[in-house]
Amino acid sequence: MLVKLGDLFSDEYLEKLGFSRKSLSGHKMVADILENDTVDVTLKVMSKRLQESRDGKKFLLLTLADRSGEIRAVDWFNATENDAKIKVNSVVRIRGRVMMYMDKLQINIDKERDALMVLNKEEYDSSLFIAVTKKDVNKMYSEFRSLINEVNKQHLRELIKIPFEDSNFVEKFLKAPAAIIVHHAYRGGLLEHTLGVMKLCKSIGQLYPDINKDLLIVGAAVHDVGKIYEYKIEPHGIERTTEGELIGHIVLGAKMINDWAEKIPGFPKKDLYHLTHMVLSHHGELEWGSPTLPKTLEAVILHHADDLDSKIGQINSLKEKNGKAEWSDYDRYLGRKVMLNWDEF
Repeated sequence: MLVKLGDLFSDEYLEKLGFSRKSLSGHKMVADILENDTVDVTLKVMSKRLQESRDGKKFLLLTLADRSGEIRAVDWFNATENDAKIKVNSVVRIRGRVMMYMDKLQINIDKERDALMVLNKEEYDSSLFIAVTKKDVNKMYSEFRSLINEVNKQHLRELIKIPFEDSNFVEKFLKAPAAIIVHHAYRGGLLEHTLGVMKLCKSIGQLYPDINKDLLIVGAAVHDVGKIYEYKIEPHGIERTTEGELIGHIVLGAKMINDWAEKIPGFPKKDLYHLTHMVLSHHGELEWGSPTLPKTLEAVILHHADDLDSKIGQINSLKEKNGKAEWSDYDRYLGRKVMLNWDEF
């Protein structure tokens, strides 16, 4: 039996994982900023560039963000000084006036030296930068367990029991994001994305009788499991760990599966090879980070289910960030603009 829910989803436990969704009243978010606003906001530095105008005046160009979106800012008054004191991922409090520049909102930072201040982690609320799944964690994890319980082959059931009978592992899995930026980049994102991929795989499995349905569901359940060690949540947002930088979630996940299989006497090698292949190939293309291409029916299905759920997550995120806009800006991850709101057509 998998680990019981019990007190796993008490208010105290979810608070510990960061699922409280506490109010941020009094904090203006990027998504709420309007032209001509005078703002005093806390934001994270995503990028910075010290530049020089044609007349030789230096200015600092910043991309700033909170969990609701990004906005550009320009410092014309203390550019060199502020460039020296901030880094990418610094959290800053800035004052300024919002204007429209090249059809985008831009904060022109005030001229006073304290109009841009670098904050220590105890001086800001981390929930400004770390979004949380909007879906019910209890319900999602119950669905996840139900799908796992449908696996018929004993050795595959035993394999998946090993990590999910460990409460420490479950805690990591529930709070982990699925990415830093691209899709499901928030607390609970890994669970939400994994469940989405599993449900897609189950639906596809019901359409084609030749599919190894047990292997497909287990592969979907563990395809991104290495992300619990690839990412870490810091007060200013999500970062990649040293393991994530050096090894990556695909290889980390493949190793974890092989470690679990070693604990099961007589685990069939062909299923271990197949499951490992599904994890190693689920990005689908070598240039997308897969060590190998999908070369089995189940691996092909897993790749496309993973890709579909991630793209749906990206588009839903664009809808949230763009409000009632008809179209998104060009999205470099999707490689296109996206129609967001047919009501504005």
